[in-house]
Amino acid sequence: MKNPKFDYDVIYIGSGHAAFDGAKTLCKLGFKIAFVEANAVGGTCPNWGCNAKITLDGPVTLAKTQRRMKGIVEGDTKLNWTENVKHKHAGIDPIKVDREATMKDLGMDVLHGFAKFTDAHTLEINGEHVTSDKIVIATGLTPHRVDVEGSELSHDSKDFLDLEVMPKRMAIVGTGYIAMEFATMANEAGADVTMFMHGDKALRPFHQPYVQLLMKEMEDEGITFIKNSDLRSFSKNGDVYTVTYAGGKTMDVDYILDASGRVPMVHNMGLEDVGVKYDDKKGVLVNDYLQTSVDNIYASGDVAATGQPNLTPTATFESQYLKHLFAGETNQPIDFPAIPSVVFTSPRISQMGVSIEEAEKSDEYTVEKHDMVNAWFRQINKETIAQNAYIFDKQHRLVGFTEISDQADNAVDMIVPAVNMHMTPMEIERNVHLFPSIGHDTWKNL
Repeated sequence: MKNPKFDYDVIYIGSGHAAFDGAKTLCKLGFKIAFVEANAVGGTCPNWGCNAKITLDGPVTLAKTQRRMKGIVEGDTKLNWTENVKHKHAGIDPIKVDREATMKDLGMDVLHGFAKFTDAHTLEINGEHVTSDKIVIATGLTPHRVDVEGSELSHDSKDFLDLEVMPKRMAIVGTGYIAMEFATMANEAGADVTMFMHGDKALRPFHQPYVQLLMKEMEDEGITFIKNSDLRSFSKNGDVYTVTYAGGKTMDVDYILDASGRVPMVHNMGLEDVGVKYDDKKGVLVNDYLQTSVDNIYASGDVAATGQPNLTPTATFESQYLKHLFAGETNQPIDFPAIPSVVFTSPRISQMGVSIEEAEKSDEYTVEKHDMVNAWFRQINKETIAQNAYIFDKQHRLVGFTEISDQADNAVDMIVPAVNMHMTPMEIERNVHLFPSIGHDTWKNL
């Protein structure tokens, strides 16, 4: 133990990637570590986020691929949603048990309950007080509720991921990551999906011409988009929900999913009492060392207002940075790499680094666009949408990339080293990839 004055050297409020990934190494270095967890160990990502959704999405993408291959692959593929959810639970439920066992095996404590600051070094948990030299706020985000009458009648992303029987008619509020991904799943499972948009654009962080292609594909699959919906209220009569929107229009559905966004979990923790500053929408305010307005209190992951994408890889990177900082392995501010992001729809859209929009406003960059839909490798599975764009600086180093295709997630992952290591054309040339592969297909245009 590094500081015997306290019960622990570091307490993490939360047990997700923003905490665990760095903490396990600190523990091996002799730090006494504890996690405070009010819900499931592991946090959002494995339990109600990335792992859960990609497990449910696997059969969805398989069914869509089979339809494109009809005539080559015989038979009809129909998604059984109830069995899909059981499959999800079989894969996901053990994670929290295994993670907690790993924590304890490493010598870390897991304190179940809600944490509230009583002073800068002390937390109250279930009526007990524990102290720590340093405290890391890693509470993440929680689903937002749209501000309309009857909002309590809607369901959130956690509810959807445990939905055992897919309703026939589903209203989805929002067109961000969660809304678009879950709409794709629900549609494939047989639901009649209507998406209520706040404005007239979906997936705002992504290249809008690609988003338009995706929306057209989703409409062709039977999903309806209502732009500028101006939601008024939700009501319920028996088993039927009614959505009232622009101009007093109404729509009856069997389920309302509020996927209007996520907000930082910063309330009811006593942050105000100890002087930790935060923003209700952005999260806990931090400096370039992930340090809050109180010297020994830090924030990591989605709850930290860093301006970075709220993604698991970001949380992992921040957790690892704090490990280096606390262990004395660095005294430098955090230096974020370009972090890839993907929306797991069908097709997928991925991006990282400098965007097309940013590049086209500056003479510092060149943009090379490619339509690969007729390329032989993309026709193996008969992809119907496959486009990408590479953004280069004046030294022809890759600084940005975006793609829409069924393999966009794997494509962006392949070029991460080229972007973050600022590879020159000669260095890129020395990276020889398997052929045929998505790696070869992606790097051949560099």
